[in-house]
Amino acid sequence: MAVQYKDYYESLGVPRTAGAEELKKAFRKLAREFHPDVAKDKKKAEERFKEINEAYEVLSDPDKRKKYDELGANWKSGADFRPPPGYGGFPGGQPFRGGRAGAGTEEFHFGGTGFSDFFEQLFGSRMRGGGPAPGEDFSAEEFAERGADIQGDILVTLEEAARGSVRTVNVTHGHRRESHQVKIPAGITEGQRLRVAGRGEIGSGGGENGDLFLRVRFARHPDFEVDGHNLIYELELAPWEAALGAEIPVPTLDGRVNIKIPAGTPSGQKLRVRGRGLGKDGDLLVVTKIVLPQKLTDAQKRLWEQLAHESKFNPRV
Repeated sequence: MAVQYKDYYESLGVPRTAGAEELKKAFRKLAREFHPDVAKDKKKAEERFKEINEAYEVLSDPDKRKKYDELGANWKSGADFRPPPGYGGFPGGQPFRGGRAGAGTEEFHFGGTGFSDFFEQLFGSRMRGGGPAPGEDFSAEEFAERGADIQGDILVTLEEAARGSVRTVNVTHGHRRESHQVKIPAGITEGQRLRVAGRGEIGSGGGENGDLFLRVRFARHPDFEVDGHNLIYELELAPWEAALGAEIPVPTLDGRVNIKIPAGTPSGQKLRVRGRGLGKDGDLLVVTKIVLPQKLTDAQKRLWEQLAHESKFNPRV
């Protein structure tokens, strides 16, 4: 099945030569603009946010980016795309086809997972159930075959992971389209699989149905990194805030909280805000980073010079 080609570089507004920092900066800027929690047009923002996340998911991963770049730079964004044979996440570059040997085959496609068909074609995965080997001839009465399990990825926001949610996922195979309500429990971790029993390929010869598995992939957030159930936020401090101490508001998934910065806080110090991570076991870890001003007025320069003259501090001793 042909799908629309996605130009991930265009989605992030960066050149194909963009490095890791340039990608990260572009993603954060766009993600803050189109995050559904802050955008006025939430429906439009949600779709754009998914597009940005998918692009960054691929381009920030060296292996995925290499595979994507192998397609070349000549595809036109929005044009029909069919991967070459043997390319991508599926045998022969095609979506997974269920069905036992000798029977009709069906393509499985997902909707509502947060990833495009283009992404699924290149980086998706499927699992097969058991069954007779190719060429073996069993009648339905002689052999009851369990239907194949199917697996896809589901893009989960950090807000969903923290609070829990219910998502509608559509699975299309052949001429059938089924909608399933999938519960995302609070505190779920990345890579965890959600199982929807009996919603995979239909069994044959009286065999039971396979299962549907959805592997959780966290949507990237402009402010936070994830470590298990903990969220990590990098807090930039002016030198005087680190030296003298300060009280500074920091973001959480439930709004801002004020934290106290002790006097003499070094760069790289971790400050813990309990209960503000993912689920009941997660915390927010605030990591400090001291940032120097890049431009100084003459008056400011004189103050720094006075400090340098009067201070006896030597960081190399």
